[in-house]
Amino acid sequence: MKYLAFATVFMTAAGASPGHAGSVAISSSYSSTAPKACRMIGKPSEEDGSTTRVCPGKSGLVVLINEGDLREVVSVGRNREAAAREPAARAWFGPFSSTGDRVEWRAAGGKPFAIIQRWQIADNSEQDKRGGPVSRAMLAVTRLPPGDVCHVAYVDVAANPNANELARQAADDFARDFKCGTDTVKTIGQSGRTTSLMRR
Repeated sequence: MKYLAFATVFMTAAGASPGHAGSVAISSSYSSTAPKACRMIGKPSEEDGSTTRVCPGKSGLVVLINEGDLREVVSVGRNREAAAREPAARAWFGPFSSTGDRVEWRAAGGKPFAIIQRWQIADNSEQDKRGGPVSRAMLAVTRLPPGDVCHVAYVDVAANPNANELARQAADDFARDFKCGTDTVKTIGQSGRTTSLMRR
């Protein structure tokens, strides 16, 4: 995902959902989930090569990334244990999948309420030059505490030239009021091959 290099982007809450009207500014900031920026938990499993890492986030939150069988899940919490209990910690996709090394944090008045991440979803219907499945890009919006942590919206990057803007708007409009386990995760913008692949 091409972000403005660690820039802070502001919007007025007039662009947010009606339940969050007011003069509080909405901003973006970024953190890294690259292995060198995170703490690895234990050693990789010999059975499936699974790994767990905990990465520093914003406002005292951490990002938990579990990888096994070439699929990742990502969650957020005050600590590793809290993040592991969230619905997002079980939000895996059927195809092989992985995330990028940068997390965008959407915050209102300095308090994060959502993250946006770029995912790569394997498409077994087409092979790359090395003979493996082609990777297709998707943005996932995840709501943050207070309340449960879960996916809110998906944006197909190839189908939407303005994917970053769509993901930010989805975070601002839906994340804070989204009810995990009750509300349906939204596909934002134009649907494409990627958003059809990742349906579990």
